[in-house]
Amino acid sequence: MSHTALAPQSLPTERDAGPFDPSRHITRLRETRPVSPMVFPDGHKGWIVTGYDAVRQLMADTRFSSRQDIGILHVPYETPGMPPATEPSPQIPGMFVAMDPPDHTRLRRRLTGAFTVKRMKQLEEGIVNIVERQLDEMARLTPPVDLVKEFALPVPSLVICELLGIPYEDRENFQVNSAKFMVRDVTLEEKIAAYTGMTTFLAELVTRKRADPGEDILSDLARHDDLTIEELTGAAFLLLLAGHETTANVLGLGTFALLEHPDQLAELRANPDLMPGAVEELMRYLSVADIFYRYATEDIELGGETIGRGSTVVVSLLAANRDPRRFDNPDTLDIHRKARGHQSFGHGIHQCLGQQLARIEMRAGFDGLLHRFPTLKLAIPTREVKLKTDMNIYGVHELPVTWTETAR
Repeated sequence: MSHTALAPQSLPTERDAGPFDPSRHITRLRETRPVSPMVFPDGHKGWIVTGYDAVRQLMADTRFSSRQDIGILHVPYETPGMPPATEPSPQIPGMFVAMDPPDHTRLRRRLTGAFTVKRMKQLEEGIVNIVERQLDEMARLTPPVDLVKEFALPVPSLVICELLGIPYEDRENFQVNSAKFMVRDVTLEEKIAAYTGMTTFLAELVTRKRADPGEDILSDLARHDDLTIEELTGAAFLLLLAGHETTANVLGLGTFALLEHPDQLAELRANPDLMPGAVEELMRYLSVADIFYRYATEDIELGGETIGRGSTVVVSLLAANRDPRRFDNPDTLDIHRKARGHQSFGHGIHQCLGQQLARIEMRAGFDGLLHRFPTLKLAIPTREVKLKTDMNIYGVHELPVTWTETAR
């Protein structure tokens, strides 16, 4: 098969190789041409990068810009109701993941102190308590129950609300709107309405915190007079979205994966000391935040190819994390694997700021869940689990589970 024949016309979204694996086309592409041209639905001739080494090199190279305001961002999916972009997107104040240095550096530096390993360790006991309280609530219910609704979503939402100083009773506002914001096939009007709903709420919140700061991360940010209300709002939006969506999806999809690998699940239950490594392996194996974009600001050599200036480049972290050149038997879930070095938190200057927090939440979440519900199992056939192939962050929409007894 020629390189040209392999180049996809748009990015495959269906999981035709299984609920946890990349599409077969993406896997073939990585094996044949890890840096490959791709024709986008709007006709743009861009690129897709799937190989581990190439992804790592690209993420570390700031010539691949994260900005969306210096060129048209071509979307690799068919998006019904969403017209193709005809001009660059305006830069959103405070949204530092869509910025390059020096703007990115200035904003990220303000947050670095809030997410140190030491500070996250200090929060660990509180996170464990949140997990245990939520498990108490779940244990009072009569199974079957939806694990996403009753556990995977509430835990990170409670944690991020506490960290950012957001009243938990406002969670429905941001959970509903963030879900709409993450769906690919909603109309532009729906996306704008969801974004406006979240940012209006957050602008009012950071304005109050600037006037009367508390002991939370948004208050810490609000104390910096060089940050505008608009920048505070954008940063709050980013922290809120990233702080509950990604972790919630790993908890839900990760539980599904463990239930589908009962030998791994049994071993993890029997030996909780394996949990830190198991979390890294689940992050690698699942890669819920898969697709990222970069814009080539000049002609750049990558993986033996020349990516032309002005090209939109799609990066698949899932494909990179399943690269057999980096991981032995990469499509096997192995809780004994030394999976450090996976790309699930990104690489380079945009590496996930909250990765230590996410690790603590996932360790506490999986550890508590497996201990409290030793007979946990799916309440429906595997094929009936609703997968988030329509979302920008992968996971399960629902995970109906049941059990016969609980433990303390």
